[in-house]
Amino acid sequence: MKPRIQTIQQRLFFLLFALLSPILAFCQDPAAKGIDQKIDEAFKPIADAIFNFVLYSIPLGGGLSAPIVLIVLISGALYFTFYFAFPNIRYLGLAIKTVKGDFYEPTSTSNITPSDHQRATVLDDMPDTIRDESAQGEVTPFQALTAALSATVGLGNIAGVAVALSVGGPGATFWMILAGILGMATKFTECTLGVKYREIDADGTVHGGPMYYLSKGLDSKGLGGLGKVFAVFFAIMCVGGSFGGGNMFQANQAAAQFLSMVYGNDIPLAAKTIFGVIIAILVAVVIIGGIKRIGQVTEKIVPFMAVLYVGAAIVIIIMNIAAIPAAVGLIFSGAFTPTAAVGGFIGVLIQGFQRAAFSNEAGVGSAAIAHSAVRTAHPASEGMVALLEPFIDTVVICTMTALVLIVTNIDGGFMTYGSQVPDGVVVTSTAFESTIPGASYILTIAVVLFAFSTMLSWSYYGLQAWKYLFGKGKTTDLVYKVLFCVFVVIGSAAGLGSVVHFSDAMIFAMVFPNIIGLLILAPVVKEEVAKYVAFTKNYKK
Repeated sequence: MKPRIQTIQQRLFFLLFALLSPILAFCQDPAAKGIDQKIDEAFKPIADAIFNFVLYSIPLGGGLSAPIVLIVLISGALYFTFYFAFPNIRYLGLAIKTVKGDFYEPTSTSNITPSDHQRATVLDDMPDTIRDESAQGEVTPFQALTAALSATVGLGNIAGVAVALSVGGPGATFWMILAGILGMATKFTECTLGVKYREIDADGTVHGGPMYYLSKGLDSKGLGGLGKVFAVFFAIMCVGGSFGGGNMFQANQAAAQFLSMVYGNDIPLAAKTIFGVIIAILVAVVIIGGIKRIGQVTEKIVPFMAVLYVGAAIVIIIMNIAAIPAAVGLIFSGAFTPTAAVGGFIGVLIQGFQRAAFSNEAGVGSAAIAHSAVRTAHPASEGMVALLEPFIDTVVICTMTALVLIVTNIDGGFMTYGSQVPDGVVVTSTAFESTIPGASYILTIAVVLFAFSTMLSWSYYGLQAWKYLFGKGKTTDLVYKVLFCVFVVIGSAAGLGSVVHFSDAMIFAMVFPNIIGLLILAPVVKEEVAKYVAFTKNYKK
């Protein structure tokens, strides 16, 4: 029976590839330059319907509304913040120590088998099992952190912040920071569960994420049927999101930003295609090595691009130091006494919360997939590491972007608050250029690196979801990676806006089963946190 199933799966995969090949051919053929627009127009009604359903907005009065997915994300973040007694503040120091490796012993035993690990997991409160367990996993805590960060630190930190400020004004910055701090508790919860319910193959390969803690975790609570439905739904959405928002959109924006420096606004299709092929090759070289290779690359790229971007932002802020008091004043006055032009108090709050939630992906569940691969003895240790992500992504990087925009736009030279800008990247580029001539080149490098690293991490997220749906064979693995690289080229060369719009809806659809699962499994997290905290207090090198 098994060979028959494998044959059916293989036929299905190659059928999908065959169906996608003509699209790629059209994208590469200058004579068929309009095919992407035709596909876009044909797909638009479906994409819009699903996007509007997933991101359905609830009227709040005064002409304002908020997407229900945003309300779910913020409500969940508030619940976890209070349920775990403010882990985003209490455990910040412990999180830094954990990611530094203060409690990390990954090489104490190299011959432990998965069966030994399963037995040790049951006895994980016994000191004698701690070192054995710590050998399980594929990447270090720092590599897991950078792999997950590489998926969240991206164009939202550059373009999204500009859009949020243009609509909500400087006051949106305050609420964005607050939402980022709240999101730390959600990441803390989902990544603890990711390690708790992961599966480890005989060769040490790790499989984890919401698919596993939804199915196995809810089953342990007597909700096995619901858990399986949630897990399959999440996996389908994750695969779709990985091809669109985690791939095509990133490739498209990277190609546009990089090639515009050479061609301006009229970029030849051939140039986009060549750029896409080059990026696809680079992505393929990395993702073929799996999460270990991804972790090794992201642990170098993420710190570099963060230092490059934040460093440039700090230089601009220092050069405009005289405007800082006015900027801070605008942030606080705009947060609590905003004008009607930016939507009033609720409008500003929504813009800030929305930018933070959509940027750091706390509650989406994607980061739990990367963190599941960590070499660790205690699930909660990775929860500690993960809570640093929204802090770095939103509280640090997004805030840096916001400050640069505010201090360089004190006189309203390039952005009018209350009026949404059409292109956030252009506005942020203008802000950088206004102080440092040539800074747009730094921004271009940051955009390309952000996009590349996001593709790496989302390729792993999608692969894990794909394997959950279709099995863990080598053919399954190869077909997904080939398809992912094909979509890199398609994304670079084609303007499939509605397809990406649809995939964004799929990413946000992941929120609903994930948050429900996290709420049900929160007591499990509390038990794991108590064990880890006790372990760290008694730890001796």
